[in-house]
Amino acid sequence: MLSTQTRTELAARLAAAETNRTPIGPIARDEPDIDVVDAYEIQLINIRRRVADGAAVVGHKVGLSSRAMQQMMGVDEPDYGHLLADMEVFEHSPVDSARYCYPRVEVEVAFVLGADLPGASCTTDDVLEATEFVAPSMELIDSRIKDWKIGLPDTIADNASSAGFVLGEQRVAPSDIDLTAIDAVLLRNDLRVAEGRSDAVLGNPVTAVSWLARKVDRFGVRLKKGDIVLPGSCTRAVDVRAGDRFRANFAGLGAVVLEFD
Repeated sequence: MLSTQTRTELAARLAAAETNRTPIGPIARDEPDIDVVDAYEIQLINIRRRVADGAAVVGHKVGLSSRAMQQMMGVDEPDYGHLLADMEVFEHSPVDSARYCYPRVEVEVAFVLGADLPGASCTTDDVLEATEFVAPSMELIDSRIKDWKIGLPDTIADNASSAGFVLGEQRVAPSDIDLTAIDAVLLRNDLRVAEGRSDAVLGNPVTAVSWLARKVDRFGVRLKKGDIVLPGSCTRAVDVRAGDRFRANFAGLGAVVLEFD
Protein backbone atom coordinates (compact mmCIF):
# COMPACT_ATOMS: atom_id res chain seq x y z
CA MET A 1 0.00 0.00 0.00
CA LEU A 2 1.27 3.47 -0.91
CA SER A 3 1.61 6.42 1.42
CA THR A 4 -0.89 9.27 1.27
CA GLN A 5 1.86 11.52 -0.08
CA THR A 6 2.68 9.11 -2.91
CA ARG A 7 -1.00 8.74 -3.84
CA THR A 8 -1.35 12.53 -3.93
CA GLU A 9 1.74 12.91 -6.10
CA LEU A 10 0.53 10.27 -8.56
CA ALA A 11 -2.90 11.91 -8.75
CA ALA A 12 -1.23 15.23 -9.55
CA ARG A 13 0.84 13.61 -12.31
CA LEU A 14 -2.30 12.13 -13.90
CA ALA A 15 -4.15 15.44 -13.64
CA ALA A 16 -1.28 17.28 -15.29
CA ALA A 17 -1.08 14.65 -18.05
CA GLU A 18 -4.77 15.18 -18.81
CA THR A 19 -4.58 18.97 -18.72
CA ASN A 20 -1.40 19.23 -20.78
CA ARG A 21 -2.05 16.17 -22.98
CA THR A 22 1.37 14.81 -22.03
CA PRO A 23 0.98 11.12 -21.13
CA ILE A 24 3.07 9.61 -18.37
CA GLY A 25 4.65 6.19 -18.04
CA PRO A 26 2.80 3.31 -16.37
CA ILE A 27 2.22 3.96 -12.69
CA ALA A 28 2.63 0.30 -11.78
CA ARG A 29 6.09 0.31 -13.35
CA ASP A 30 7.23 3.20 -11.14
CA GLU A 31 5.32 2.05 -8.04
CA PRO A 32 5.34 -1.77 -8.04
CA ASP A 33 3.69 -1.90 -4.60
CA ILE A 34 0.51 -0.18 -5.81
CA ASP A 35 -2.69 -2.14 -5.30
CA VAL A 36 -6.33 -1.70 -6.30
CA VAL A 37 -7.20 0.24 -3.15
CA ASP A 38 -4.36 2.68 -3.86
CA ALA A 39 -5.58 3.07 -7.43
CA TYR A 40 -9.17 3.88 -6.42
CA GLU A 41 -7.92 6.36 -3.81
CA ILE A 42 -5.82 8.08 -6.49
CA GLN A 43 -8.88 8.26 -8.73
CA LEU A 44 -10.91 9.77 -5.89
CA ILE A 45 -8.29 12.42 -5.16
CA ASN A 46 -8.71 13.77 -8.68
CA ILE A 47 -12.49 13.47 -8.64
CA ARG A 48 -12.71 15.36 -5.35
CA ARG A 49 -10.41 18.03 -6.74
CA ARG A 50 -12.58 18.49 -9.81
CA VAL A 51 -15.77 18.61 -7.74
CA ALA A 52 -14.16 21.23 -5.48
CA ASP A 53 -13.42 23.23 -8.64
CA GLY A 54 -17.10 23.15 -9.62
CA ALA A 55 -17.63 19.88 -11.51
CA ALA A 56 -20.61 17.66 -10.64
CA VAL A 57 -20.71 13.86 -10.54
CA VAL A 58 -23.59 12.70 -12.77
CA GLY A 59 -22.94 8.97 -12.79
CA HIS A 60 -20.42 6.17 -13.15
CA LYS A 61 -18.96 3.91 -15.80
CA VAL A 62 -18.05 0.25 -15.59
CA GLY A 63 -14.91 -0.96 -17.31
CA LEU A 64 -13.43 -4.40 -17.92
CA SER A 65 -16.95 -5.79 -18.14
CA SER A 66 -16.17 -8.40 -20.80
CA ARG A 67 -14.55 -11.71 -19.92
CA ALA A 68 -11.91 -11.17 -22.60
CA MET A 69 -10.79 -7.86 -21.08
CA GLN A 70 -10.76 -9.34 -17.57
CA GLN A 71 -8.59 -12.21 -18.75
CA MET A 72 -6.24 -9.79 -20.50
CA MET A 73 -5.86 -7.76 -17.28
CA GLY A 74 -5.68 -10.83 -15.07
CA VAL A 75 -8.70 -9.89 -12.96
CA ASP A 76 -12.02 -11.52 -12.11
CA GLU A 77 -14.26 -8.47 -11.78
CA PRO A 78 -14.82 -5.14 -13.55
CA ASP A 79 -13.57 -1.74 -12.46
CA TYR A 80 -15.33 1.62 -12.37
CA GLY A 81 -14.86 5.34 -12.88
CA HIS A 82 -16.82 8.55 -12.41
CA LEU A 83 -18.83 10.50 -14.98
CA LEU A 84 -18.74 14.27 -14.48
CA ALA A 85 -21.07 16.81 -16.05
CA ASP A 86 -18.19 18.48 -17.87
CA MET A 87 -17.35 15.16 -19.55
CA GLU A 88 -20.63 15.09 -21.47
CA VAL A 89 -20.37 15.73 -25.21
CA PHE A 90 -23.26 16.09 -27.59
CA GLU A 91 -24.53 14.87 -30.91
CA HIS A 92 -24.03 17.32 -33.78
CA SER A 93 -21.51 19.36 -31.75
CA PRO A 94 -18.09 18.23 -33.03
CA VAL A 95 -15.54 17.39 -30.38
CA ASP A 96 -11.96 18.66 -30.66
CA SER A 97 -9.90 15.47 -30.86
CA ALA A 98 -6.79 17.44 -29.87
CA ARG A 99 -8.21 17.72 -26.33
CA TYR A 100 -7.26 14.08 -25.74
CA CYS A 101 -4.15 11.93 -25.68
CA TYR A 102 -5.27 8.70 -27.37
CA PRO A 103 -9.05 8.94 -27.84
CA ARG A 104 -11.20 5.94 -28.64
CA VAL A 105 -14.95 5.31 -28.70
CA GLU A 106 -16.97 2.45 -27.26
CA VAL A 107 -20.62 1.51 -27.81
CA GLU A 108 -22.79 1.18 -24.70
CA VAL A 109 -26.40 0.83 -23.57
CA ALA A 110 -26.74 3.66 -21.04
CA PHE A 111 -28.95 3.33 -17.97
CA VAL A 112 -30.58 6.41 -16.42
CA LEU A 113 -31.94 5.87 -12.94
CA GLY A 114 -35.38 7.05 -11.91
CA ALA A 115 -34.84 6.05 -8.28
CA ASP A 116 -31.97 5.44 -5.87
CA LEU A 117 -30.38 1.99 -5.85
CA PRO A 118 -29.58 0.06 -2.68
CA GLY A 119 -25.91 -0.49 -1.98
CA ALA A 120 -24.43 -3.77 -0.75
CA SER A 121 -27.69 -5.67 -1.28
CA CYS A 122 -28.40 -4.43 -4.82
CA THR A 123 -29.79 -7.05 -7.21
CA THR A 124 -30.59 -7.06 -10.90
CA ASP A 125 -34.28 -6.80 -10.00
CA ASP A 126 -33.49 -3.62 -8.06
CA VAL A 127 -31.76 -2.20 -11.12
CA LEU A 128 -34.67 -2.99 -13.43
CA GLU A 129 -37.14 -1.46 -11.01
CA ALA A 130 -35.07 1.71 -10.52
CA THR A 131 -34.11 2.32 -14.17
CA GLU A 132 -36.25 5.03 -15.77
CA PHE A 133 -34.97 4.29 -19.26
CA VAL A 134 -32.08 2.99 -21.30
CA ALA A 135 -30.58 4.97 -24.17
CA PRO A 136 -28.07 4.54 -26.99
CA SER A 137 -24.68 5.92 -26.03
CA MET A 138 -21.00 6.05 -26.77
CA GLU A 139 -18.23 6.47 -24.27
CA LEU A 140 -15.17 8.47 -25.23
CA ILE A 141 -12.24 6.78 -23.54
CA ASP A 142 -8.68 8.00 -23.29
CA SER A 143 -5.50 7.08 -21.47
CA ARG A 144 -3.21 9.48 -19.74
CA ILE A 145 -0.72 6.58 -19.69
CA LYS A 146 1.65 6.60 -22.64
CA ASP A 147 0.61 4.47 -25.62
CA TRP A 148 -2.20 2.76 -23.65
CA LYS A 149 0.45 0.61 -21.90
CA ILE A 150 -1.84 0.03 -18.94
CA GLY A 151 -2.28 -2.50 -16.19
CA LEU A 152 -5.20 -2.65 -13.80
CA PRO A 153 -3.86 -0.04 -11.31
CA ASP A 154 -3.10 2.34 -14.19
CA THR A 155 -6.59 2.36 -15.63
CA ILE A 156 -8.33 2.52 -12.24
CA ALA A 157 -6.21 5.45 -11.06
CA ASP A 158 -6.88 7.14 -14.41
CA ASN A 159 -10.67 7.19 -13.78
CA ALA A 160 -11.06 3.86 -15.56
CA SER A 161 -9.71 5.54 -18.72
CA SER A 162 -12.89 7.60 -19.10
CA ALA A 163 -12.91 10.96 -20.87
CA GLY A 164 -16.44 11.66 -22.11
CA PHE A 165 -19.86 10.31 -23.02
CA VAL A 166 -22.77 11.08 -25.32
CA LEU A 167 -26.39 9.91 -25.16
CA GLY A 168 -28.64 9.54 -28.19
CA GLU A 169 -32.19 10.86 -28.26
CA GLN A 170 -34.20 7.63 -27.96
CA ARG A 171 -35.47 6.51 -24.57
CA VAL A 172 -36.81 3.00 -23.92
CA ALA A 173 -38.20 1.55 -20.70
CA PRO A 174 -36.24 -1.55 -19.65
CA SER A 175 -39.48 -3.56 -19.64
CA ASP A 176 -39.94 -2.82 -23.35
CA ILE A 177 -36.68 -4.33 -24.62
CA ASP A 178 -34.61 -7.48 -24.12
CA LEU A 179 -31.51 -5.96 -22.55
CA THR A 180 -29.48 -9.11 -23.24
CA ALA A 181 -30.09 -9.13 -27.00
CA ILE A 182 -29.47 -5.62 -28.33
CA ASP A 183 -27.34 -5.88 -31.46
CA ALA A 184 -25.04 -2.90 -31.97
CA VAL A 185 -23.05 -1.76 -34.99
CA LEU A 186 -20.47 1.04 -35.00
CA LEU A 187 -19.82 2.98 -38.21
CA ARG A 188 -16.88 5.30 -38.75
CA ASN A 189 -17.41 7.59 -41.73
CA ASP A 190 -20.17 5.21 -42.93
CA LEU A 191 -17.90 2.16 -42.80
CA ARG A 192 -18.67 -0.63 -40.34
CA VAL A 193 -15.75 -0.90 -37.90
CA ALA A 194 -17.17 -2.86 -34.96
CA GLU A 195 -20.21 -4.84 -33.93
CA GLY A 196 -21.43 -6.72 -30.90
CA ARG A 197 -24.35 -7.45 -28.64
CA SER A 198 -25.37 -6.23 -25.23
CA ASP A 199 -24.82 -9.61 -23.59
CA ALA A 200 -21.09 -9.12 -24.14
CA VAL A 201 -21.33 -7.11 -20.91
CA LEU A 202 -21.19 -9.80 -18.19
CA GLY A 203 -23.94 -11.68 -20.01
CA ASN A 204 -26.39 -8.89 -19.19
CA PRO A 205 -25.62 -5.16 -18.73
CA VAL A 206 -28.06 -5.11 -15.79
CA THR A 207 -25.59 -7.37 -13.98
CA ALA A 208 -22.88 -4.75 -14.44
CA VAL A 209 -25.08 -2.02 -12.94
CA SER A 210 -25.95 -4.13 -9.89
CA TRP A 211 -22.25 -4.99 -9.43
CA LEU A 212 -21.42 -1.29 -9.58
CA ALA A 213 -24.00 -0.38 -6.92
CA ARG A 214 -22.53 -2.97 -4.57
CA LYS A 215 -18.93 -1.99 -5.32
CA VAL A 216 -19.24 1.75 -4.79
CA ASP A 217 -21.13 1.18 -1.54
CA ARG A 218 -17.78 0.06 -0.06
CA PHE A 219 -16.53 3.60 -0.67
CA GLY A 220 -19.58 5.26 0.85
CA VAL A 221 -21.14 6.03 -2.55
CA ARG A 222 -24.70 5.29 -3.71
CA LEU A 223 -26.16 5.35 -7.21
CA LYS A 224 -29.01 7.85 -7.10
CA LYS A 225 -32.02 9.03 -9.03
CA GLY A 226 -30.89 10.83 -12.18
CA ASP A 227 -27.51 9.10 -12.35
CA ILE A 228 -26.21 7.88 -15.71
CA VAL A 229 -24.56 4.46 -15.68
CA LEU A 230 -22.48 3.14 -18.56
CA PRO A 231 -22.24 -0.62 -17.93
CA GLY A 232 -19.52 -1.48 -20.45
CA SER A 233 -19.00 -1.73 -24.16
CA CYS A 234 -20.88 -4.02 -26.55
CA THR A 235 -18.01 -3.78 -29.04
CA ARG A 236 -14.28 -3.35 -29.17
CA ALA A 237 -12.92 0.18 -28.75
CA VAL A 238 -12.13 2.08 -31.97
CA ASP A 239 -9.45 4.74 -32.36
CA VAL A 240 -10.53 8.31 -33.09
CA ARG A 241 -8.97 10.41 -35.84
CA ALA A 242 -9.53 14.08 -36.49
CA GLY A 243 -12.49 14.47 -38.87
CA ASP A 244 -14.10 11.15 -37.95
CA ARG A 245 -17.88 10.81 -37.69
CA PHE A 246 -19.14 7.85 -35.68
CA ARG A 247 -22.65 6.44 -35.63
CA ALA A 248 -23.71 3.57 -33.38
CA ASN A 249 -26.92 1.78 -34.33
CA PHE A 250 -28.73 -0.29 -31.69
CA ALA A 251 -31.51 -2.75 -32.56
CA GLY A 252 -34.67 -1.50 -30.89
CA LEU A 253 -32.89 1.40 -29.25
CA GLY A 254 -32.13 3.88 -32.01
CA ALA A 255 -28.76 5.46 -32.70
CA VAL A 256 -26.21 7.94 -31.40
CA VAL A 257 -23.74 10.07 -33.35
CA LEU A 258 -20.41 11.55 -32.32
CA GLU A 259 -18.25 13.74 -34.53
CA PHE A 260 -14.68 14.95 -34.16
CA ASP A 261 -12.75 17.93 -35.49
